[in-house]
This record gives sequence, C-alpha cells and structure tokens, in this order.
Amino acid sequence: MSIDPSSAKYLIKAKIKADGTVEKSDVIGAIFGQTEGLMGEELDLRDLQKSARIGRIEVDIVQKKGKSEGTLTLTSALEKVETAIIAAGIESVDRIGPCKAEITIEKVEDIRVVKRRNVIERAKEILTNMIKESREELEDIAEAIRQSVQVEEIVYYGKDHLPAGPNVEKSDAVIIVEGRNDVLNLLKHGIKNAIAVDGTNIPQTIIDLCNEKIATAFVDGDRGGELILKELLQVADIDFVARAPKTREVEEISYKLIMKALKNKVPAEQFIENYGLKKKEKVKEEKEELSEEELTHKNFLSEAKENHSAIFLDDKNGEVARVKVDSLVDELQKMDDKVHTIIFDGIITQRLLDVAFEKGVKTIISPKLGEVTKIPKSINIITADNNPKIFE
Repeated sequence: MSIDPSSAKYLIKAKIKADGTVEKSDVIGAIFGQTEGLMGEELDLRDLQKSARIGRIEVDIVQKKGKSEGTLTLTSALEKVETAIIAAGIESVDRIGPCKAEITIEKVEDIRVVKRRNVIERAKEILTNMIKESREELEDIAEAIRQSVQVEEIVYYGKDHLPAGPNVEKSDAVIIVEGRNDVLNLLKHGIKNAIAVDGTNIPQTIIDLCNEKIATAFVDGDRGGELILKELLQVADIDFVARAPKTREVEEISYKLIMKALKNKVPAEQFIENYGLKKKEKVKEEKEELSEEELTHKNFLSEAKENHSAIFLDDKNGEVARVKVDSLVDELQKMDDKVHTIIFDGIITQRLLDVAFEKGVKTIISPKLGEVTKIPKSINIITADNNPKIFE
C-alpha cells in the first residue's frame, strides 16, 4: 500500500555504494532483510508499508566498472523520532546481495517546510504579476480615457470631411499633416489647429485653407513624407515646412520632438531652394507610363480614397468586395473567396500582414507601411515609397 502524498511529513534521501554489481531489487531486499527485528515490531518496515505509514523505497542505481552507485528515497508519515530511527536503520545496511555496501543518509527533509518554501516563492510570483497587471490596467485606462477625449475633440472639416483639430476654423494658422493619427497625436499634446490631408491627393479643402491662413506642412521624416510635401508645395500655398526626425512619423513622436520640429520649421521658399524642388519634376514623373495592371490598380486606389474603403481583388484584378477601412482586417478574416490583392488608402499594419498571409493574399497596395516586425515573403507590398506612380 502506497503512502498518501498529502499525509507524508518527511523525505529520507540516501546514497548507495556497493563493491559489485547489484540491482534495485537487491537493494530493497537487503534493507528489508537486515532491518527486520532491528528496530522493534512497531517499526517493522513491511508492517509500516502495509499501514501506509511509510512509502515505497525508491531506488535509482547504475553499474560502472564492476561497482554500483545510486540513490534511495523514502517518504515517511511518522513523527520525527520514528523517522530518524528508520533512517538510521537503513544506514546500518552493510551488504547488498553478496557485495559489501554502504548506505549514507544525506538528509531528511521536512516536506511541509519545503512545501511552505515553495508556497512563499510562488506567492511572491503571483503577487508580482498581480501588481504588474494592476499597474498596466491603470495605464490602459488612463490611455483609453486620453484617446477617448482626443477622438471626441476631432472634427471633420470642409466638404472633403478631413480629420482636424477643433481650432482649425478659428485659428489664423494651420498645421497640415498626413493622416488622422497625426492629428490625434498633436491633440494629445495640446495642438488643436492641425488638419490631415488624409491621402496622397491634396483635397481642395486644404488648398483653400492654405490660401486663407498661414500654413505649415508638418510631415513624416521618410520617403512618404517627402512625396506628400512635394505634392503640397506644388498645389497649395504653403508658408513653412516642418519635418519629423529622419525615419520617424508625426503620429508617434513625443511632445518634445513635436515642439522641436515646429520650432525649427523653415520658410517654404527656402526648403524648395535647398532641395532643388521644381514643378517640372512633377510633370516629368507624370509622363511615365503605367502598365495595364498598374493603371487598373491606380483607378481602384482612387475609388478607395473617395469612398474611404478597402477593395479586394481576385487574381485577375476583378473586384471581390468593398469594405470599410476601419473593419478591413475583420472583413478579410470572414472572406471565403480567394482574395489576391488588397487596395486601400491607409497604413499597412502587422495585424493586416498576418491575416493576409493566412488568407493567401499576394499583393497589398497602400500609401504607407507602418511599424512592422515581419513581412511575409509571399506578399508583394506596394507603397508610395517603392512605386510612387500609382499614388500620384
């Protein structure tokens, strides 16, 4: 009969050495045989095992170069004194089978102390996780409230319904940014006179605003930001130019970097002169011919911009479905048809790439690639950086 683990109090651990080759059964037989009658009837090992007051004798032994070595463990539900006697009795064994042997008690552990120690360590881990989760939850709540207030402050300005801060209408100066998230980040830091172009084509609303107010173009520090800036300078009356740090985006930079960029803004004329921008460069680019497929994609992209939608195409560039950009990923997950190409006016996220890979999508066309960690090799990403012709 085995001892109930919950009733065990002590764990006897011992080392075994024998001057010859012995097996597990030899060790157990020697212990029972040589301790019989040694410790009195009340501590007879066989009787104690039958009454589940001690556990099974567990032996792990190996043979090496004609000798045997191993370990022995035994659980006990007896009191301290009786357990100590049992341990001493086991240690008295001096022969195993025909071989001279030695059993040495290494330690007798109080199982309850070990359990208590484990409980304490585990409790520390649980408490640490609780504190961490509580702190993260508070931070999430604060951020959710902050974002909610920012979203409530956003207005949609003009006939093009462009995302903007609440002070655009009454302010003498406006900040022209690329997208809605840029407006949100500026709102977060108290700047309420920003308005988003919301695409690569400059809306008439922006052109009109720039004619009426002092306009500062504040764009990302990447290739996409350059393209937006060139377009703005050619069609709108921009007074100043500010840029996020190189490779950084307006939507994710800190208050300090925002203020530094705006403080270091330069007159538009100086920027054009420094970078050698000329309108004829734009004309030259427009003369570059598009392939039939690129022209098809360009037309679909124009429709996607106008309708604020995402368009799914099959492998023959036939339209499969149109969905709202905000629900693009969720709708893609529901699609039963084979979606080959996705076209939309927004930012390609890691979540979109992951779902697109699962669905077998081969091409994604969008002005900008966001902060992603992994791009599947099977997906062709087309953005304003690598194929600006489609986005002009």
